[in-house]
Amino acid sequence: MGSVIKKRRKKIARHKYRKNLKKMRWQRRK
Repeated sequence: MGSVIKKRRKKIARHKYRKNLKKMRWQRRK
């Protein structure tokens, strides 16, 4: 059970990281 929660947390963190990357790219273009 514990390992599954950890994996989910990693996926969520990765998703947030990708969202931040997109924001950074848009800011750079502007």
